[in-house]
Amino acid sequence: MPPPLRFIAPRLADRRRAALNFLITYSGLILCALFLLTGLVAAGDYGLDPDERTQRQIAWAHWEYLWGQADYDDFLGQDDVSGRQLLPSDRYYGVAFELPLLLAERLLGLEDYHYAHRFRLTLIHLFFIIGGFFCYRLAYRLFNNRLIALLALLFYLLHPRIYAHSFFNSKDLPFLTLFAIALYLLERAFRRDTPAAFILLGITVGLLTNLRIMGIMLFPAVIAMRGLDLLYTGGGTERKNLLRNGGLFLLAAGLTLYAVTPYAWTNPLDYLAASLELTVNHPTVLKELFQGEWIPSNELPPHYNATWFSITMPPLLLLLGGLGIAAVLAQGIGRPAAVFRNTRRRFWLLLLACFLLPPLAAALLGSNQYQDWRHLYFVYAPFCLLAAGGLGWLATALSPRRLGPAGIYGLAGLGLALILLQMTQLHPLQYGYFNFLADRTTPEYLRTQYGLDHGLFAPRAAWQYLLARHPGAIVAVRGGALQAETLPPPARQRLLFNAAHRNADYELLLSHQLAAGPPDLAFNAAYRHRLYNNTLLVLRPLDSSNMTAAAVAAYQEIYRQAVAGEPIIRADYTVYRNGNRLTFVRENCPPESPDVRFTATAHPPPGYSRETPPPPSFPNHRVRLGELCLAVLQLPDYIRGDLIVSQIPADASQPAGPVWAAFTSLSPPGPREKIAQRRQESPPAAPNAFAVFLDQDAAGRYRLLYTKTNCAPAEYETRAFLHILPENLADLPFYQWRSGVDNRDFPLQRYGLRSGGECMAVYPLPDYPIAALLTGQTGVWETHLYPPANPAYLRAAHAALSDRQPEARSNFDLYLRDNQLTYRRETCAAADTAANFFLHIIPQDVADLPADRQAAGFANLDFAFNRYGGSFDGKCLATIPLPDYPIAAIRTGQYVSGQGELWAAELAVEP
Repeated sequence: MPPPLRFIAPRLADRRRAALNFLITYSGLILCALFLLTGLVAAGDYGLDPDERTQRQIAWAHWEYLWGQADYDDFLGQDDVSGRQLLPSDRYYGVAFELPLLLAERLLGLEDYHYAHRFRLTLIHLFFIIGGFFCYRLAYRLFNNRLIALLALLFYLLHPRIYAHSFFNSKDLPFLTLFAIALYLLERAFRRDTPAAFILLGITVGLLTNLRIMGIMLFPAVIAMRGLDLLYTGGGTERKNLLRNGGLFLLAAGLTLYAVTPYAWTNPLDYLAASLELTVNHPTVLKELFQGEWIPSNELPPHYNATWFSITMPPLLLLLGGLGIAAVLAQGIGRPAAVFRNTRRRFWLLLLACFLLPPLAAALLGSNQYQDWRHLYFVYAPFCLLAAGGLGWLATALSPRRLGPAGIYGLAGLGLALILLQMTQLHPLQYGYFNFLADRTTPEYLRTQYGLDHGLFAPRAAWQYLLARHPGAIVAVRGGALQAETLPPPARQRLLFNAAHRNADYELLLSHQLAAGPPDLAFNAAYRHRLYNNTLLVLRPLDSSNMTAAAVAAYQEIYRQAVAGEPIIRADYTVYRNGNRLTFVRENCPPESPDVRFTATAHPPPGYSRETPPPPSFPNHRVRLGELCLAVLQLPDYIRGDLIVSQIPADASQPAGPVWAAFTSLSPPGPREKIAQRRQESPPAAPNAFAVFLDQDAAGRYRLLYTKTNCAPAEYETRAFLHILPENLADLPFYQWRSGVDNRDFPLQRYGLRSGGECMAVYPLPDYPIAALLTGQTGVWETHLYPPANPAYLRAAHAALSDRQPEARSNFDLYLRDNQLTYRRETCAAADTAANFFLHIIPQDVADLPADRQAAGFANLDFAFNRYGGSFDGKCLATIPLPDYPIAAIRTGQYVSGQGELWAAELAVEP
């Protein structure tokens, strides 16, 4: 080697080694930086989470409350900037992450929402990357192997759904990130066992608990691990240090949580209790499409989260995570004493508990969950570490064999490369990822089985397509306005959503709106956005000038099929029904006619529960085929019973409210027929009152029918109150327990129609057992109603009395049993129970009576028969509970006001 090379070569070798050592030492940080740079470019491709505006409003309300500018009750009654009214539960959302985001946005003066939104996406994703770095650091501490730590980091970053959520989800992803940071600091605190380490851990856990009350789970975790340390310590100074550091953690965590949670300042214990209750029984109940059924989110099966987790987790992670869980369990079962004594082994049990216990608790408690397993995304941090442990265990187990650790790590890297490839192919729809355990090949299968686009992000791509198709033009569109707000201002100004001067050019149909039938209903759409073999949205032309010839022919065939039958409604548009398809037809439709839309609203929705939003409505806009205007509503197969069908102006310049509305029924007789039958039986409570009837739909669910023959618009627009008294207070949401009443104030027009001077409304009642109802219009009228007893209960009670002799006989047989008085009649007509019942109870000691009844000498308990019973199979039975004090005698019967008693009977009660 020439002398110059002999001098230079060692230096080059040293520099290569130094560079290699630098890359190895800082590999985790470098990988995070690469992902962050990629995220800065990709952030502009993601849309607006529907909750984002509400989250910003909640943060601002906390800021105003913090500075004494507003009270919580002031902002809870207001609409947020997205039009959604803030709920009582919104005050329990922590803003330790959301408030700094909002303040930074305000300080930078980001007035246009496009730039404010892009700024938010960047910061949320940056925070997610920071969480990944802490996950990497924790893995390195646990394995002392930089390669396994890097793979753990990649596990964390390359989950398709979570990666997409890391841009727009400002609730679940910051909690996941801070949970990963807290796990790292927890391991660090127990390894170092210094006051500073435990104080830092306490601050982090306090912030974590502010974001989601589930963060409180780390309190008992730290206390349990500290307790084991105390159990195995020798005592003296070491024991004092353990107690001191544990106490510093609790103090730091408690003070931090209190400091960053303004709403807890007045009553911290009430705040914690309400927040925990909210975690299980959140008042917002949504309809979830799960395994082909639309189910209220508070009634989902226990396997809901486990199913979503298994079908949306990359297979590589499922395999390695399962191996890691098995390894931890085997270690714990094989040598439990060694595990509890060793801090590091104990930490693996903690990771396992953090992964398994939250979903298990959600399943056992029946928590209100929706939109896949996103409420439990935070368990993904410990799962990544368990998967890394499974990978390490597998590499160790196969080290003597031919494949060896290098082969195992290589296969893991190949699996991650395949995940990255799928994420690239799905971009920016990674939030819709499913693995091979879900059927991704059958056309439209996933769309009809699971929710695909919970955030409704797909419209953003449709607007980009539309703007490119019509360069420089202004395009009038229907639907999907939310995602258009994320477009740059020049592009946004070319989309006209509420056109006051022209008909819409296109209509957007989303995946859940297509659940009624195949996407072919859109008839050769101009644009269709797909995920796997499933339609996320359809952009449909509303005028034949933008349609293909095949689409025009399809609409014409629908028209021919419709007019071959008899119409069910004759109005401005004639309505035909063919199965579950409603067709609206206007044959001489002038070009200048205003745009309209049509709705069919179901009463009540299937599986209606106490907090379900208004009944589902199925809207559609008309399309124009020359002089023929046509609209098609394909109702889902699960819809049975009653519908309100209406025509509503789509033009903002037209008067508000429907042009016409009519009741019809898919399962006759419908409400109109039932009201006609019962109006004479039960007159209204007052001359200016609505007649109100309790009724059951085709599925046996109770509802209220409101009707008034001569009804002015003001009467129809006046709000009605409905107070529901449950048989069991536990059926009420937590914030209604104290009052004991489920209040449902609502405008009648929201649930009904006014046609020809007659007002009608159908209000579905919740499924839980109801003791009584009070409804009316404040200051005008009110009436009490009592749902009849369950027929199965009446039959069972009737059969139980068949072999007993009554204590008295009259129009009814009277039985005394278990401090209850039962009225029984074998053959019973409506007239037998129409009159009021009186019940006089004579006590053994008059002092047992209330002061105002002692002079009379008896308790007077008049009641309506159906308050305590009902009719079945031509028989009737009612059971009324008696007071607890000793009774000497009972006198009961029926009477009519102004006419006196119809019959009476007396019973002597044996002491």
